[in-house]
Amino acid sequence: MEKQRNYQRELDGLLAELQKENRAPALLLHSCCAPCSSYVLEYLSNYFRITVFYYNPNIDPPEEYRKRAAEQQNFIARLPVKYPVRFLEGEYVPQDYYAAVKGLEQEPEGGARCRKCFRLRLEKTAAAAVREQADYFATTLTISPLKNARAINEIGEALAEEYHLLWLPSDFKKKEGFKRSGELSRQYGLYRQNYCGCRFSLPQERI
Repeated sequence: MEKQRNYQRELDGLLAELQKENRAPALLLHSCCAPCSSYVLEYLSNYFRITVFYYNPNIDPPEEYRKRAAEQQNFIARLPVKYPVRFLEGEYVPQDYYAAVKGLEQEPEGGARCRKCFRLRLEKTAAAAVREQADYFATTLTISPLKNARAINEIGEALAEEYHLLWLPSDFKKKEGFKRSGELSRQYGLYRQNYCGCRFSLPQERI
């Protein structure tokens, strides 16, 4: 039986090495929303120069996308950080998401459709990391207890090999990360949505 990896422990080891070397690499961090990014930015901005890459063509409707994107920028502007954090918005083309998940519309939340969505967003993140000359790339997605951290890390590692990049392993929900994200969301009065983003994850009464 394959031993389950502890991605948080791997991240702890990497951060300890960076502290020893006294350097702050560039990190391109995919973010799904301000609340999920809150703890991650508070945590990682002590070690990296971060560019938040907001690429989420899965979010529907467009006004919801715009609201979340604006809240992400607002939070970055207000958060005190050791190293600078900047915002980079990806192209919002919902058709790209629907093409990626075609045929999987009826899949349950957390299933094959979500893996396709992870892959789409992380591949765009990897490509952006190459353009931005980032040292590492990562995502805030593992903060959620509803997201499969192993699947996300496996996709990230495969893309790192393909794009010749370094993937930052994570399971941000560990060390009470998810709890801290809730605290920060309340502290900053962040808009917290009640669904993942795509129309298939909308509460039934809103469909």
